[in-house]
Amino acid sequence: MLSSAITQYLTTQGLQILVATGQTLQMVFLSVIFSYIFGLPLGIILVTTSPGHILENKTFNQILGAIINAARSLPFIILLVVIIPFTRFLVGSSIGTLAATVPLTVSAIPFVARMVETSLKEVEWGIIEAALAMGATPWQIISKVLLPESLSSLILGATITTITLIGYSAMAGFVGGGGIGDLAMRYGFYRYQLNILLACVVILIVMVQVIQMLGEKLASLVNKK
Repeated sequence: MLSSAITQYLTTQGLQILVATGQTLQMVFLSVIFSYIFGLPLGIILVTTSPGHILENKTFNQILGAIINAARSLPFIILLVVIIPFTRFLVGSSIGTLAATVPLTVSAIPFVARMVETSLKEVEWGIIEAALAMGATPWQIISKVLLPESLSSLILGATITTITLIGYSAMAGFVGGGGIGDLAMRYGFYRYQLNILLACVVILIVMVQVIQMLGEKLASLVNKK
Protein backbone atom coordinates (compact mmCIF):
# COMPACT_ATOMS: atom_id res chain seq x y z
CA MET A 1 0.00 0.00 0.00
CA LEU A 2 2.86 2.36 0.85
CA SER A 3 4.60 1.70 -2.45
CA SER A 4 1.31 2.28 -4.28
CA ALA A 5 0.87 5.65 -2.54
CA ILE A 6 4.43 6.68 -3.39
CA THR A 7 3.97 5.64 -7.02
CA GLN A 8 0.73 7.64 -7.24
CA TYR A 9 2.43 10.67 -5.65
CA LEU A 10 5.33 10.54 -8.08
CA THR A 11 2.96 10.08 -11.02
CA THR A 12 0.94 13.11 -9.92
CA GLN A 13 4.10 15.19 -9.62
CA GLY A 14 5.25 14.03 -13.04
CA LEU A 15 1.95 15.04 -14.61
CA GLN A 16 2.07 18.44 -12.93
CA ILE A 17 5.58 19.05 -14.24
CA LEU A 18 4.59 17.86 -17.72
CA VAL A 19 1.55 20.15 -17.84
CA ALA A 20 3.57 23.11 -16.53
CA THR A 21 6.27 22.49 -19.14
CA GLY A 22 3.64 22.45 -21.88
CA GLN A 23 2.18 25.72 -20.59
CA THR A 24 5.61 27.37 -20.60
CA LEU A 25 6.30 26.20 -24.16
CA GLN A 26 2.89 27.49 -25.25
CA MET A 27 3.47 30.90 -23.65
CA VAL A 28 6.93 31.26 -25.14
CA PHE A 29 5.98 30.02 -28.61
CA LEU A 30 2.98 32.33 -28.93
CA SER A 31 4.91 35.29 -27.51
CA VAL A 32 7.78 34.83 -29.96
CA ILE A 33 5.39 34.60 -32.91
CA PHE A 34 3.34 37.67 -31.98
CA SER A 35 6.36 39.74 -30.90
CA TYR A 36 7.98 39.19 -34.29
CA ILE A 37 4.77 40.00 -36.15
CA PHE A 38 4.97 43.49 -34.61
CA GLY A 39 8.65 43.81 -33.75
CA LEU A 40 10.12 42.83 -37.11
CA PRO A 41 8.41 45.67 -39.03
CA LEU A 42 9.43 48.13 -36.30
CA GLY A 43 13.05 47.03 -36.60
CA ILE A 44 12.94 47.41 -40.38
CA ILE A 45 11.46 50.90 -40.03
CA LEU A 46 14.14 51.89 -37.50
CA VAL A 47 16.86 50.97 -39.98
CA THR A 48 15.36 52.22 -43.23
CA THR A 49 14.33 55.61 -41.80
CA SER A 50 17.72 56.25 -40.19
CA PRO A 51 19.93 59.04 -41.60
CA GLY A 52 21.35 58.17 -45.01
CA HIS A 53 19.23 55.07 -45.52
CA ILE A 54 16.67 54.23 -48.22
CA LEU A 55 13.67 55.83 -46.47
CA GLU A 56 15.45 58.49 -44.44
CA ASN A 57 13.21 60.37 -42.03
CA LYS A 58 15.23 61.64 -39.10
CA THR A 59 12.35 63.06 -37.04
CA PHE A 60 10.17 59.96 -37.34
CA ASN A 61 13.16 57.73 -36.62
CA GLN A 62 14.00 59.63 -33.43
CA ILE A 63 10.40 59.58 -32.18
CA LEU A 64 10.02 55.85 -32.87
CA GLY A 65 13.38 55.13 -31.26
CA ALA A 66 12.40 57.08 -28.14
CA ILE A 67 9.11 55.19 -27.82
CA ILE A 68 10.85 51.83 -28.17
CA ASN A 69 13.50 52.82 -25.62
CA ALA A 70 10.82 53.90 -23.17
CA ALA A 71 8.98 50.59 -23.60
CA ARG A 72 12.20 48.63 -23.09
CA SER A 73 13.02 50.48 -19.88
CA LEU A 74 9.90 49.23 -18.07
CA PRO A 75 10.69 46.15 -15.91
CA PHE A 76 8.65 43.10 -16.88
CA ILE A 77 7.17 42.53 -13.43
CA ILE A 78 5.80 46.10 -13.45
CA LEU A 79 4.53 45.78 -17.01
CA LEU A 80 2.78 42.58 -15.98
CA VAL A 81 0.65 44.54 -13.51
CA VAL A 82 0.26 47.78 -15.47
CA ILE A 83 -1.34 46.18 -18.53
CA ILE A 84 -3.77 43.94 -16.62
CA PRO A 85 -6.80 45.93 -17.97
CA PHE A 86 -5.45 45.52 -21.52
CA THR A 87 -4.89 41.80 -20.93
CA ARG A 88 -8.43 41.37 -19.65
CA PHE A 89 -9.75 43.27 -22.67
CA LEU A 90 -7.93 40.98 -25.10
CA VAL A 91 -8.39 37.54 -23.53
CA GLY A 92 -11.07 38.09 -20.88
CA SER A 93 -8.81 37.30 -17.92
CA SER A 94 -5.55 38.36 -16.31
CA ILE A 95 -4.75 34.88 -14.98
CA GLY A 96 -3.66 31.82 -16.89
CA THR A 97 -1.36 30.78 -19.70
CA LEU A 98 -3.11 32.71 -22.45
CA ALA A 99 -3.31 35.85 -20.31
CA ALA A 100 0.42 35.66 -19.55
CA THR A 101 1.13 35.63 -23.28
CA VAL A 102 -0.09 39.24 -23.59
CA PRO A 103 2.48 40.93 -21.29
CA LEU A 104 5.18 38.58 -22.59
CA THR A 105 4.45 39.71 -26.14
CA VAL A 106 4.23 43.39 -25.23
CA SER A 107 7.53 43.26 -23.36
CA ALA A 108 9.25 41.43 -26.22
CA ILE A 109 8.14 43.72 -29.08
CA PRO A 110 10.60 46.58 -28.38
CA PHE A 111 13.32 44.04 -27.62
CA VAL A 112 12.71 42.33 -30.97
CA ALA A 113 12.68 45.68 -32.76
CA ARG A 114 16.17 46.51 -31.47
CA MET A 115 17.46 42.99 -32.19
CA VAL A 116 16.19 43.25 -35.77
CA GLU A 117 17.68 46.72 -36.12
CA THR A 118 21.08 45.44 -35.02
CA SER A 119 20.93 42.52 -37.46
CA LEU A 120 19.91 44.65 -40.45
CA LYS A 121 22.63 47.19 -39.76
CA GLU A 122 25.20 44.43 -40.25
CA VAL A 123 24.37 44.33 -43.97
CA GLU A 124 27.12 46.10 -45.90
CA TRP A 125 26.01 49.39 -47.44
CA GLY A 126 27.78 48.46 -50.67
CA ILE A 127 25.24 45.69 -51.29
CA ILE A 128 22.35 48.09 -50.72
CA GLU A 129 24.00 50.69 -52.93
CA ALA A 130 24.39 48.15 -55.73
CA ALA A 131 20.68 47.30 -55.51
CA LEU A 132 19.79 51.00 -55.66
CA ALA A 133 22.00 51.42 -58.72
CA MET A 134 20.04 48.63 -60.44
CA GLY A 135 16.77 50.47 -59.76
CA ALA A 136 15.48 48.38 -56.88
CA THR A 137 12.56 49.82 -54.93
CA PRO A 138 12.69 50.19 -51.13
CA TRP A 139 10.45 47.14 -50.73
CA GLN A 140 12.71 45.09 -53.02
CA ILE A 141 15.76 46.14 -51.03
CA ILE A 142 14.06 45.14 -47.77
CA SER A 143 12.73 41.79 -49.02
CA LYS A 144 15.59 40.75 -51.31
CA VAL A 145 18.64 42.35 -49.74
CA LEU A 146 18.25 43.33 -46.09
CA LEU A 147 16.32 40.33 -44.80
CA PRO A 148 18.11 37.57 -46.77
CA GLU A 149 21.57 39.00 -46.07
CA SER A 150 20.90 39.28 -42.34
CA LEU A 151 18.99 36.01 -41.95
CA SER A 152 21.67 34.27 -39.89
CA SER A 153 21.89 37.19 -37.48
CA LEU A 154 18.09 37.41 -37.30
CA ILE A 155 17.91 33.74 -36.28
CA LEU A 156 20.47 34.32 -33.53
CA GLY A 157 18.41 37.31 -32.39
CA ALA A 158 15.27 35.17 -32.31
CA THR A 159 17.17 32.62 -30.23
CA ILE A 160 18.12 35.27 -27.68
CA THR A 161 14.54 36.56 -27.64
CA THR A 162 13.16 33.07 -27.01
CA ILE A 163 15.57 32.44 -24.14
CA THR A 164 14.72 35.83 -22.63
CA LEU A 165 11.01 35.01 -22.82
CA ILE A 166 11.59 31.70 -21.04
CA GLY A 167 12.94 33.68 -18.10
CA TYR A 168 10.05 36.13 -18.28
CA SER A 169 7.53 33.26 -18.42
CA ALA A 170 8.90 31.96 -15.13
CA MET A 171 8.26 35.38 -13.58
CA ALA A 172 4.74 35.37 -15.02
CA GLY A 173 4.08 32.24 -12.98
CA PHE A 174 4.48 34.24 -9.78
CA VAL A 175 1.23 36.08 -10.56
CA GLY A 176 -0.81 33.10 -11.70
CA GLY A 177 0.43 32.89 -15.26
CA GLY A 178 0.85 29.13 -15.15
CA GLY A 179 3.85 27.21 -16.42
CA ILE A 180 7.09 26.22 -14.73
CA GLY A 181 7.31 29.42 -12.68
CA ASP A 182 3.84 28.95 -11.24
CA LEU A 183 4.55 25.32 -10.33
CA ALA A 184 7.87 26.21 -8.71
CA MET A 185 6.18 28.96 -6.70
CA ARG A 186 3.14 26.98 -5.52
CA TYR A 187 4.87 23.72 -4.66
CA GLY A 188 8.60 24.38 -4.52
CA PHE A 189 8.39 27.62 -2.50
CA TYR A 190 5.11 27.73 -0.59
CA ARG A 191 4.98 23.98 0.19
CA TYR A 192 8.73 23.43 0.52
CA GLN A 193 8.76 20.59 -2.03
CA LEU A 194 12.36 21.04 -3.05
CA ASN A 195 12.25 18.12 -5.48
CA ILE A 196 9.69 19.96 -7.62
CA LEU A 197 11.65 23.21 -7.36
CA LEU A 198 14.80 21.41 -8.50
CA ALA A 199 12.95 19.71 -11.35
CA CYS A 200 11.62 23.09 -12.54
CA VAL A 201 15.12 24.60 -12.50
CA VAL A 202 16.53 21.65 -14.45
CA ILE A 203 13.76 21.85 -17.06
CA LEU A 204 14.36 25.58 -17.59
CA ILE A 205 18.10 24.98 -17.99
CA VAL A 206 17.48 22.18 -20.50
CA MET A 207 15.06 24.38 -22.46
CA VAL A 208 17.62 27.16 -22.72
CA GLN A 209 20.42 24.80 -23.74
CA VAL A 210 18.32 23.10 -26.44
CA ILE A 211 17.03 26.36 -27.90
CA GLN A 212 20.52 27.90 -27.91
CA MET A 213 21.96 24.84 -29.65
CA LEU A 214 19.20 24.70 -32.27
CA GLY A 215 19.40 28.44 -32.91
CA GLU A 216 23.16 28.36 -33.44
CA LYS A 217 22.89 25.31 -35.69
CA LEU A 218 20.18 26.88 -37.85
CA ALA A 219 22.06 30.19 -38.06
CA SER A 220 25.20 28.41 -39.23
CA LEU A 221 23.24 26.55 -41.91
CA VAL A 222 21.85 29.73 -43.47
CA ASN A 223 25.01 31.80 -43.02
CA LYS A 224 26.19 32.92 -46.47
CA LYS A 225 29.55 34.19 -45.28
